[in-house]
Amino acid sequence: MRIPLIQISDDAVLAGAMNGKVAFAEMIKTIPDEALAPQPLFLDFGSIQVATASYLRESVFALKSYLRSRNSSFYPVIANANPEVWDELSVIAGAKNDAIVTCTLSDEGDATNIELLGNLDPKQQMTFDLVLKFDEVDANSLMEQFGESEKTKGTTAWNNRLASLASRGIIREFTKGRSKFYRPLLMESMHGN
Repeated sequence: MRIPLIQISDDAVLAGAMNGKVAFAEMIKTIPDEALAPQPLFLDFGSIQVATASYLRESVFALKSYLRSRNSSFYPVIANANPEVWDELSVIAGAKNDAIVTCTLSDEGDATNIELLGNLDPKQQMTFDLVLKFDEVDANSLMEQFGESEKTKGTTAWNNRLASLASRGIIREFTKGRSKFYRPLLMESMHGN
């Protein structure tokens, strides 16, 4: 699903906390109650010239927190942000100690230039990289392959790392019966900053 911010705001300059709160409310209205499977929700910044940190905090990051708190199957991804908007997003991600996936999105819906904006602690970064490398993981498979080298005694540490990344909205969580598995948000190689 794609939400063009130019349609939400009718302006190429997105500024101010109050306007961000209005945009947040508008975005919530456009999102279906639930998707069938966990999927990216592209927040398309195409045609947006400027977005201030206060606007982004009250719209993009508020939406991400809201959707994760509801265990929504939609995961926000920033699409087509110009360098100025990207810099402001980076400021908020750093200030909030948060991370969000960014990409370039074509009119056909193809994602390229996929990156993780923000920082993860070393254990989370390593786990995130493993999800990207293997495309689909669960705590048991990671424990079997990396438990000894990571000095983990059971699957709990891996479960916690994976659940934390999913709760931050940077990997997708799926359920099969009683077990959970995790996949990247977008299927192209991603590189953290």
